Amino acid sequence: VQLVESGGGLMQFGDSLRLSCVASTSSFSSYAMAWFRQAPGKEREFVATINWSGAIKYYEPSMKGRFTISRDNAKNTVYLQGDSLIPEDTAVYYCAARGRAAIATTKYDYDYWGQGTQVTVSS
Repeated sequence: VQLVESGGGLMQFGDSLRLSCVASTSSFSSYAMAWFRQAPGKEREFVATINWSGAIKYYEPSMKGRFTISRDNAKNTVYLQGDSLIPEDTAVYYCAARGRAAIATTKYDYDYWGQGTQVTVSS
């Protein structure tokens, strides 16, 4: 499975973003998907995850309310909407796929990763 993210860039404090991740697989609906991010000098951290149907979502508690994960199985795409961005959101954002339908929140649970897309939020 190949994952390709897009939608990153330079943002201003308070802006919104929408990241997309397209998966190259004919069985996209079999995979739980997630977004992680990694800031310079820090560990990769969990942002949000969504189950195969989109009915179950879970967010890192500190990010809940500002980020929304969704998916469109017909387009093999998972999205991350981010609102009220702050400089601390600056990171490379990674899309990940898990070879199971149920959600998980640790990076070790995910089998496939995209290359990442850089998001920079200036104050």
